[in-house]
Amino acid sequence: MDGAKTLADILRAAERGVFPAPDLGLTVVPAPSGRECCVVSFTGHIVIAADVDPAWVAERVPDGDLSAPTNPPFLAALEQLTGRRVNAIDAMLLAPGLTDPAERTAATADLTELHDHDHPRVDRAWRYRDDVRVYGDPHGGLVLTGRGLAERLECAIEVPPTTRNQGHGRRLASAARALIPTGSSIWAQVTPGNAASLRTFLAAGYKPIGSEALLVK
Repeated sequence: MDGAKTLADILRAAERGVFPAPDLGLTVVPAPSGRECCVVSFTGHIVIAADVDPAWVAERVPDGDLSAPTNPPFLAALEQLTGRRVNAIDAMLLAPGLTDPAERTAATADLTELHDHDHPRVDRAWRYRDDVRVYGDPHGGLVLTGRGLAERLECAIEVPPTTRNQGHGRRLASAARALIPTGSSIWAQVTPGNAASLRTFLAAGYKPIGSEALLVK
């Protein structure tokens, strides 16, 4: 992939709507940090961001086989080589930040920033992200933002079981788009089997970009 030296380069380009060529190819770049490495799948192109020899990858991935890098045999070999484990294979969703001042104000009007980080969702966020900020709503919901994979802005939401199916999740996912600087984009990672969460983010204006298998310590 011409011009791509890091995973950050690739993800920042995706935020601008520029994606790897769908050439059935594979790109190997360094691990984005000491915290994680990953296999990222775009349409017609795979990116392996790990401190591995491209020749090692080529030995295990047949030319043009876009399924091999996200199948158990390859991921298990990558786990063993890197001393990490696959956390999940998630859909990557992306949305631009809200730009209209009135819309941004309305989206965050009932949120309060929280500084008590004892909630399990918050504890988990700090394991995978930096600069985590947490906001709560009057219904007990949470929206979190932080710097995750390759320093991209990421979000997560939590809706209490007693208040689900009332549109609160969609509102929180929309609020995340207003909690980031104007001109930025926000990513969300959703397990495809979590259909309710996937529908929530799609309804809030997020679009599928690809998938990722994150390997963590």
